Amino acid sequence: MDRRSLLLHLAATAGLTGLPLSALMTPRPAVASKVPVPEQFDFAWLKGHARHLADQPHAPTREQVPQALKDISWDDYQSIRFKADQALWHNEDTPFEIGFFHLGLYFQEPVHLFELVNGQPREIPYSPDNFTYKGEQSLQGLPDDLGYAGFRVRFHTDDERDLAAFLGASYFRAVGESMQYGLSARGLAVDTALDSGEEFPRFTAFWFQPPPAGSTRLTLYALLESDSVTGAYAFDLYPGRDMVMDIDAALYPRRTIERVGIAPLTSMYQMGENDRRMANDWRPEIHDSDGLSLWTGAGEWIWRPLRNPRHLQVNSFLDDNPRGFGLLQRDRDFDHYQDDSVFYGKRPSLWVEPGSNWGEGSVMLVEIPTADETMDNIVAFWHPKEPLEPGREHLFSYRLTWGEKPPASPDNLATVEATRTGIGGVVGQERTYFSRRFAIDFAGGLLGMMGEDAEVEPVIEVSRGKVEITSARPLGSINGYRAMFDLVPDDSPEPIDLRVYLRLGDQPLTETWVYQYSPPPVEERDF
Repeated sequence: MDRRSLLLHLAATAGLTGLPLSALMTPRPAVASKVPVPEQFDFAWLKGHARHLADQPHAPTREQVPQALKDISWDDYQSIRFKADQALWHNEDTPFEIGFFHLGLYFQEPVHLFELVNGQPREIPYSPDNFTYKGEQSLQGLPDDLGYAGFRVRFHTDDERDLAAFLGASYFRAVGESMQYGLSARGLAVDTALDSGEEFPRFTAFWFQPPPAGSTRLTLYALLESDSVTGAYAFDLYPGRDMVMDIDAALYPRRTIERVGIAPLTSMYQMGENDRRMANDWRPEIHDSDGLSLWTGAGEWIWRPLRNPRHLQVNSFLDDNPRGFGLLQRDRDFDHYQDDSVFYGKRPSLWVEPGSNWGEGSVMLVEIPTADETMDNIVAFWHPKEPLEPGREHLFSYRLTWGEKPPASPDNLATVEATRTGIGGVVGQERTYFSRRFAIDFAGGLLGMMGEDAEVEPVIEVSRGKVEITSARPLGSINGYRAMFDLVPDDSPEPIDLRVYLRLGDQPLTETWVYQYSPPPVEERDF
């Protein structure tokens, strides 16, 4: 399963139409659910079941989706609509309803879905009668045990738009007050950006706990499986202006995993003000997120603008007990996007707050080249220093917050408003060597309180090359400051790491801006 397919499908509503009835009547042998049904379900049972599975070889799902559903067109798939009156808990005394996605196209492995009735699991049966289809087509020939691809959550305040959706591998998404989908989260990342290839664990079963009367918390559980690991997950969803999810994960590796990603976030960055490499669209910017924000265990705030690199880039930010990290969409100015169709300026940010001692490790950022906006090419996750060993239980708890602004922000520190890059040198003077100009705008914190004589200076560090033409000057349009400098790289095309913050005397005034710049080969350095 590749990221392009996942993102394309996640963007869709469930749909299917225009297929001849005979094509849908491909026989399929019935396969009983491989998920045992205990007399009483709780999270302890699920953890025990996941631990038991980890001691056995992985048994992939055997169910076969009819060929016509595999070959269905994108438009036909989108046209399926789940009937609202068939949703779980419809017309019951709860503010939540659960609707379901149809199998087909990119998603050909069913998930087992259970409702917990007085603690007893009751599997939710599939029926083609739960869907409407474009035209007069009937799906009576589909197997009665076909199953569902995933589910969506809706709230009593809006019965047309989703609060969250779980669909494909271990991917899920949610919305904040804008009710606009954007980036995704996953249950677990395994071997991301390694030459050995990435593994995509799947949520193979879910259990839904009916909320008590008057409750606005939705609790659900999930079983995660792959060749390398099993896991038990508990989700508590709290909708509001932000969607808050409290997650407890218990992981049971089948093998030592070289690169495990806890709380992985997946997003898209094609082009923006700091990276114009793929600026071939009429819209000025195209991205779900524009930067990685880090709040380290030592209390430092770091902002790393995202890029669409020419080659795969993997950065690690070492830390001990991080306080939080997230992929944010800080820029919300419509004029910067001019997009009145998919509304990138309304995409939610996603913040991860560890709920327990995560110890030593690193926040990893993976940036993958992409030619267009249909591929999610950005991944961020926590990678523990100590490997997850088989035969042991590994527990992680954390909170996800989906919304326009993260729940944590720097105290009295200005944040990065924009990053711009371009040709270096002095306007009007002949350039005799190659250099790259960087302009970073900071706003907020104490910057608006600086007097005219305040000696605000930029602190600039680079891993290679020479820095010149440095400045930090007030920028009235944002009531902040602009730091500028030129970087003269050496002859190597290898990436150069940069760090910048503003200070007044010994007092830091801003978060720390970090960047990775890859100089062009010497023969391509026009000046």
